[in-house]
Amino acid sequence: MLSQTGDGQLFSLPSGLGFGGASVGNLQRAISDDQANAAIQRAWSGGVRYFDTAPHYGLGLSERRLGRALRDLPRDEFVLSTKVGRLLVRRATPTAQDDEGFDVPGDLERRWDFSTAGVERSLRESRERLGIERIDILLAHDPDQAWDSAARDGLRALAELRSAGEVGAIGIGTNSTTGLVELIEQGALDLLMLAGRYTLLDHVAGLPVMEAAARCGVTVVLAGVFNSGLLATARPAEGARFDYRIAEPDTIAKVHRIADVCETHGVDVPSVAIAFARRHPAVASVVLGMQSATEVDENAARFETAVPDAVWRDLASSGLIDERAVI
Repeated sequence: MLSQTGDGQLFSLPSGLGFGGASVGNLQRAISDDQANAAIQRAWSGGVRYFDTAPHYGLGLSERRLGRALRDLPRDEFVLSTKVGRLLVRRATPTAQDDEGFDVPGDLERRWDFSTAGVERSLRESRERLGIERIDILLAHDPDQAWDSAARDGLRALAELRSAGEVGAIGIGTNSTTGLVELIEQGALDLLMLAGRYTLLDHVAGLPVMEAAARCGVTVVLAGVFNSGLLATARPAEGARFDYRIAEPDTIAKVHRIADVCETHGVDVPSVAIAFARRHPAVASVVLGMQSATEVDENAARFETAVPDAVWRDLASSGLIDERAVI
């Protein structure tokens, strides 16, 4: 399902809408196994064929839930990505709850490790949790947190796994733009998953990265396009988060101005946020976190919403988006 293209992108993905696995790892709030499974199955029935996860998401819970839902489906019909860089190890003193945003028991902790041995162990343990042997895409997760070892040892180890046929494609999954242009230009990445840095609300730092990816033929998957929820509703909800924190008043005010423009043209902020991400020629898929079948249906409808070109012109002329993003 990963295929080379002749149109300037290295890989095509089987669906423009991808399923982000952090949601079924109990990100921010706990959901049941049944609810998680229903969301994954609804995504499948709606044509989603790209699924992304990571050990970090719920201390392995996301991988286990995705694996149970996917392992009996036709393997050649979907693409699966997971990540390396955080090994899960037993806590010496377990805590009642994880301390990194997931509503799961804190019996495990994450240990940074981008060494060859650590990357190989991470892949092996992900396969065990998933119950799926074939991993199509393997990404170094948040390498900016341990940049020297991630950029050197981690990507070298990923390249060796790709050469050995253990994975189909390699890259980085990150919410930081640090060092990405250089890595793209060096040819170190097949695919880049960029979270929260090329969105309707926050894209200036991501523009050079996107331009480099398009120029060098590196496929981009965009995640976090709702910026932790602030763009997920027609108007900012009470207590809405931006980049995992409660949004500041000036940020909320900007979203209201964006919503004014959207409503003038008969569309809403979440639909425009998805469409903004899809517009860039380097983008192969937009990955959305969805915790229920209802959320899957809502996001699928938004994904199919046609956004008039006048929206982009008005947002740019109002200074709400960078003119360079009006492609």
